[in-house]
Parts: sequence; structure tokens; C-alpha cells
Amino acid sequence: MSFTKIVFADADSVGDVNFASLQQQGQLQLINKQDFDTNPSHYVDDAHILITNKVVVDEQLLKQAKQLKLICVAATGYNNIDLQACNQYGITVTNVKDYSTLAVAQHTFALLLSWLNKPSQYHQLSTNGSWAYSQHFCLLDLPIADLAGKTLGIIGYGNIGQSVHKIAEAFGMQVLVAERKGQSVREGRHTLEQVISQADIISLHCPLTANNSKLVDQQFLCQMKDSAILVNTARGGLIDESALLNALQQKHIQAALLDGLTTEPPAQDDPLLNANLDNLLVSPHVAWASINSRQKLVDEIALNIQSFTQNKPRNQILNE
Repeated sequence: MSFTKIVFADADSVGDVNFASLQQQGQLQLINKQDFDTNPSHYVDDAHILITNKVVVDEQLLKQAKQLKLICVAATGYNNIDLQACNQYGITVTNVKDYSTLAVAQHTFALLLSWLNKPSQYHQLSTNGSWAYSQHFCLLDLPIADLAGKTLGIIGYGNIGQSVHKIAEAFGMQVLVAERKGQSVREGRHTLEQVISQADIISLHCPLTANNSKLVDQQFLCQMKDSAILVNTARGGLIDESALLNALQQKHIQAALLDGLTTEPPAQDDPLLNANLDNLLVSPHVAWASINSRQKLVDEIALNIQSFTQNKPRNQILNE
């Protein structure tokens, strides 16, 4: 069977990339999210394939998509898809794995180095005249700290966690890998409690599930060293943001370095972003978004579509 109409519901979410590989798979419609959300039935009524990054696909939408056979998630996580409804309607769902592993690992250390080395702040001091008025050859206004010798705790040891481990060792860090809750501690792993209490830096790399939502809660934060840094380049929902706000305000931990929040985009009055915290660094969910990763994502989706139309399953979540 030929699948000709492909709708990318939030194509604007991947930015300026080359869509040629997708165009080769059929009649491609690139829709921006705002337009799609305004009138989704107009776009899905006769669509055979739907691509979505963050557009929610629920049963109500599926009822309007009478020709739909395949949903391609333009991400690894697929919590925006009603999998049960897709199964009910016989719709296959695919995702893309490992397309942004290196980018996310790189961003993890970009956040850490931004916090520890403060290049932006020192650039400002260099250009605003502070350096020119220094009594010495350099400025020591802001503290700088080494990664070498520090202990990094990794929670979530998939491909990204393993890449972060390698980079950390290159910096001369000691690495503790947390075992999953409820499992016997395997060789080379440590209990979650040990990692939380011993790490100088804790980095989250686990997927968001019903079991680990708000994993970083008040109890978690209280177990951390008061000098410890929390880094999250995974999903924002892993953190209880109310508990984190309190911990940062009370200086219970040194800092939180976050790539994204639970609600994205955040509200204008988001409590964390409006608290004027000097120990919070936030980037707007861009760890994954190098141009290399975004192009790989699009090309991998094209391969998922090609494989599906040729009855050769690839990256399928349902109906495998």
C-alpha cells in the first residue's frame, strides 16, 4: 500500500534543516505548531503519516484521522502519544533513538563549565572596563573551580549517561553510576542513596516515567551535599520544582543547572524563573538541538517511514 500524505504537525520545532529525505517518502506538508493546533482536523483528515515532536496525539485527534497508519515521533520520548488509543485504532508509532546523544552530553558540560568557569561574566567584566582598571594582570572577582577531582553521580545510564561518563573521566572526575530503584546493585553501580549523598555533581539522564516523576524531591535534595550541583538535561518532570526552589533559596545545594522545565514553554510567572536566583542556570530545552542532531533526527524519521512502507519494522513502539 502506498502512503502518500505525510503531515509534520510541528515542523517549526526542528528549525532550519534539510527536509529532502522526508520529501522523498511522499507528499510532505510542513505545518507550524500554532497553525496545526488551531485546526488539527484540517491537516489529519486524509493524512497517512503524522510526524509530531511535541504535539499531543490523543484519542480525540485519532478519531479525526481516518486514514492514519503511522505516527512518527520526532524525539526519543513519546509521552505526548496516547499509545493505548493508537493500539486500539491499529496505528503504529515509531520514535528516534540516539540522534542527540553527543549533543546532550556536550550541553551537560557546557552548563557545568558555564557555572564553574563563568566565561560570560568574565567577558562582561573584560568589556565594561573592570579589567582595564585592575591593579593586576588578571581579574579574580569571581571564583573558578576545577572539575578534576570532583565526584560525578550519574542517574540514568543509557547512551547519554555513558557518553557523559567518558567525558567526565577525561576531565579527571570520579564517577558514580546509580543503580535503578528496586534492583540488586550490579557491579560498577551504587545505590541511589549513595550517589545522592556522595556526589559533588549529580547529572540526570533517565527518561521520565510514572515511576520517577518528581524523583528529585525534598528528600532527595536534603540528602545532597550543600556544596553539590544538580544538572538536568533530561525531562523537567524529573524534578519537583517547588522543592528545588526552596532548596535554592535556602542554599541547601550550591546550584541547579537545568535544560528545560516541567512545563514548556513556561508561564510568564513561572516561580523558578521569577525568583531572581543567583544559583540557577536555565537553558530553554536546547541540549538536543545542535544542527547535526536535528538533521539526523529528520533523516532517521525518513528511514522509519521508508521501513514501514516496505514492511520492515524499524524503531516501532507499537504493533511490532
